[in-house]
Amino acid sequence: MDLNNLAIFRAVAREQSVTRAAQSLQRAQSNVTTRIQQLEAELGVSLFLREGKRMLLTEQGQAFLAYAEQLLTLADEARQALHPEQPSGTLRLGSMESTAAARLPQPLARFHQEHPQVTLEVSTGPSLPMLDAVLTRRVDCALVAQPHSWQEGRWQAEELPAGLDAQAVFREELLLVLPTSHPPVERPEQVQIRTLAGFAQGCSYRHIALSWLGCGGPAVRVQEIGSYHGILACVAAGSCVGVVPRSLLELPRQPPAVRSIPLLELDTLLVRRQGYASVAFERLQETLRSPQ
Repeated sequence: MDLNNLAIFRAVAREQSVTRAAQSLQRAQSNVTTRIQQLEAELGVSLFLREGKRMLLTEQGQAFLAYAEQLLTLADEARQALHPEQPSGTLRLGSMESTAAARLPQPLARFHQEHPQVTLEVSTGPSLPMLDAVLTRRVDCALVAQPHSWQEGRWQAEELPAGLDAQAVFREELLLVLPTSHPPVERPEQVQIRTLAGFAQGCSYRHIALSWLGCGGPAVRVQEIGSYHGILACVAAGSCVGVVPRSLLELPRQPPAVRSIPLLELDTLLVRRQGYASVAFERLQETLRSPQ
């Protein structure tokens, strides 16, 4: 099976567009269309539904995409294994939004400078979807926060899904952020605002906040926000509380107008599938763990 055709199929599946896939691959649009037609003829099934200019995967296309991801990943691992002295190829890194903003710019710049032959693809999202992306080979590794629950007056770490290896690379202090007018807080029941500004379900920080806040007072409502800037704006406006890592709160030159209270310390984990190994990943791991 032609790996080039698989790479083109994956690009069209991701972009849902032949035009955008051709641009990302730097190929002629007609070449991409021809390659998809050849692959469908070879497999004897339709991989896409054509809705105007959109290309949506069929049920068979969805199933085949999982295999294509595995084949392309395995081929890249094989190429890298033949040249252990020289990191190369593509490394797909997933990350939480806060980690990408506060922790990654300097180490990734250093990684690129030291290993220019590695193409590093970075995507962001909540921890649980990132863990699923690692398990299903949509990314090679990811930086996530292990979920914790507040039980009997202390924090309990929850298990990660089976099939993953993880190691700590950063230590974060999570802060409960409140409007500046809010009275001091030591216990969950003292939080007067019962709306949490947070990311969509699957975010470990959201899970931690709800676990702690749910131990006292009325039920907590979640207002889903797409960015930490938005979360802090809602808190500063007096309508919500939030949970953010201290490293992110310290980024702006002018600190946001919020009150912050330490909640817990936890590790940011670099996770990969059990058995996954590449020289590029090993070098990234070393870079993330080395002093800034």
